[in-house]
Amino acid sequence: MSSVQRRVQEVIDGMVASGDERGVQVAVYQGGRLVVDAVAGVADPGSGRLVESGTPFYTYSMVKGAAATLAHIVGGRGLFGPDTFVAELWPEFGVRGKEKVTVRHVLDHTAGVPGIPLDTRVEDLCDWDRMCAAVADAELWWEPGTKVGYHAYTFGYIVGELLRRATGKPISQLLYEEIGVPLGIADEIYFGMPVEQHARLARLEDAPAPEAAEGGGEPAVDPDLPMFRSAPMATFPTAALGNRTDVLAADIPAGGKTTARAMARMYAALLGEVDGVRLLGSEQVDAATALSSSGTDEIFGVPTAWGLGYAIGGLSGELTEAGRAVFGVGGAGGTFAYADRARGIGFALAKNRLTHDFASSQKVIDVVEEELG
Repeated sequence: MSSVQRRVQEVIDGMVASGDERGVQVAVYQGGRLVVDAVAGVADPGSGRLVESGTPFYTYSMVKGAAATLAHIVGGRGLFGPDTFVAELWPEFGVRGKEKVTVRHVLDHTAGVPGIPLDTRVEDLCDWDRMCAAVADAELWWEPGTKVGYHAYTFGYIVGELLRRATGKPISQLLYEEIGVPLGIADEIYFGMPVEQHARLARLEDAPAPEAAEGGGEPAVDPDLPMFRSAPMATFPTAALGNRTDVLAADIPAGGKTTARAMARMYAALLGEVDGVRLLGSEQVDAATALSSSGTDEIFGVPTAWGLGYAIGGLSGELTEAGRAVFGVGGAGGTFAYADRARGIGFALAKNRLTHDFASSQKVIDVVEEELG
């Protein structure tokens, strides 16, 4: 057992033993080779089923990285480019001031369409045509390209509909054909997951709310944040939402169901070849991961920085030379996946306890970078 594998295993075993986490997966590729494949804990407390390397987790936004990758794969074939107007492919979108929204604006979260209707039901999230019609009818929150704000749900629907209009294929089919099959992970990464596969999934659970912790304290979230105007509370990421059969089966490409191994392998295949497969050329990766937008996020009120579909700077968000080499996407609940061009690393951590921070991911990343830096 390598030193990095042993140390990561010790860290995640400790997280589970302490009760901080229930079930965890970590995978790391370096130089196209799997160097960490570690699991700990329980996938389903009800049955006692243990986490395995092939256990998929609903990881919410972490799989936005796969949606972005598909946009670059398909766009790289000349079907659209970063400066293509969304309305060129999707005419219904070009109303209410959205005529000049470009693919770049969508990918770097400056499109100005961060919200879904506040009367959206969970059942509506599962209805592709209904949600795309709602997004197409939306009014701008700001002039495209002038501000940056996280497009939590709308990113997935807009990217997915662009891809469908360009190729005639739903985003789940493209994920299977363009990433799943070539990388040998077709049974480990999904947007909509077939119902017959749901028994393989880890079962999500909510961590205690921060204000309920010992010593009390202020609520962790400002109730006046625009995020509460961007979607109804019923659609916010929770265990109950992520365990629903209809949600798991639906294409909601703001998130997805995946193993850590699949996401780490995808990011590794953006940096170079993995078993002879590379998803994007180096020039495409340069363009996709160059800083495209940054500033205070209009939805969450925190500093943010984006390339084209990937957050830049890792969990710290630092835009130092080292930070700019890191690109990826994290998910509500504390999951995270990224590539580090300087270290040649593809990393992913998946887990089933939805915590309110990225502390577990950061602990593991610190060990990995110390060992592989």
